[in-house]
Amino acid sequence: MAVRTAIALGSNLGDRLAHLQAARDRLRNIAVEDEDFQQAAIYQTAPVACPDDSPDFLNTVVEICFEGSASELLELTQQIEADLGRVRDGTPNAPRTIDVDILYFGDQAVSQPSLELPHPRLADRRFVLEPLAEIAPGLHLPGFNQSIASLLEDLPAEDPPLELHLAEW
Repeated sequence: MAVRTAIALGSNLGDRLAHLQAARDRLRNIAVEDEDFQQAAIYQTAPVACPDDSPDFLNTVVEICFEGSASELLELTQQIEADLGRVRDGTPNAPRTIDVDILYFGDQAVSQPSLELPHPRLADRRFVLEPLAEIAPGLHLPGFNQSIASLLEDLPAEDPPLELHLAEW
């Protein structure tokens, strides 16, 4: 059975746009053919909770239709990260060529050591909510009483504003 799922993409090392495009293209290749493929604009964002002197990120969200389990999708997203040069050295929030995070998997709530869905910090991150609101503003996720658009509106004003980088890519 195919499931609609959203995936956040972020990059702050190397050719950030090329990394996002490569990850998007890989996701398009694993998506169910002839189903709607959504991609939000790309935003440039200041690093959040990253080591000092971390470069700015480019962030976006894509939504695909996937046939398989959430665990299978996680394996595929982690392979995309590895293939695109992501190195995990144990440093929390270290700069990276690509970050591919599953935000939700249909209406499923998943709580496993390696995967929690919906993404546990989704509602706190403007760099996720703003592009996600372009794709699915009225969506209500499991465990949330508000739509994506409402969650975005409720973020504190002191969050750094996002800079639109590319509306179409």
